[in-house]
Amino acid sequence: MDERKGYKRKVYEHRKDLAGEHLLSDIGQIILFILFLTGLLVDKFTLHFSMFLAQLFPFYLRILFSLPFFILSCFLARSGLKDVFGKQREELVVIKSGVFSIVRHPIYLGSILLYFGFIIISLSIISFFIWIIIILFYYFISRYEEKLLIDKLGSQYEEYMNEVPMFLPRLYRKK
Repeated sequence: MDERKGYKRKVYEHRKDLAGEHLLSDIGQIILFILFLTGLLVDKFTLHFSMFLAQLFPFYLRILFSLPFFILSCFLARSGLKDVFGKQREELVVIKSGVFSIVRHPIYLGSILLYFGFIIISLSIISFFIWIIIILFYYFISRYEEKLLIDKLGSQYEEYMNEVPMFLPRLYRKK
């Protein structure tokens, strides 16, 4: 099998415990963030597609409903980053503890939930459709990273994939 070589930033090139990521991962996330923000602002100040929704739901309610998404987003992203980059291991291993025992991609899920929190606050229809594209992008780069991990870890990672869902946590444990 042809082994993939994942992209690593210069500061992480020396780390053998990191598999790498898709080359377009960082730039794609930046572009999608700018697109999301642009869509939100164009909707709010120019096209006014979402004005009728904003009039139906008071701002304080939107803030209240978005808070759990922001809190969960920060928890998932921070915990995931800490588990991956917080301590250096001797070799590449499957991280099954912490938030990685709940979902395989907690950092990406945290980003998805952060965007959703902003959609709740703004009620922007345009941003909602861009959010769907963002979810597809995260799915695409997650699948690429999983192929990297399968190439490097083999059946260990495949077992982990069978035990832990990609993005949506299970309400029950698989036996």
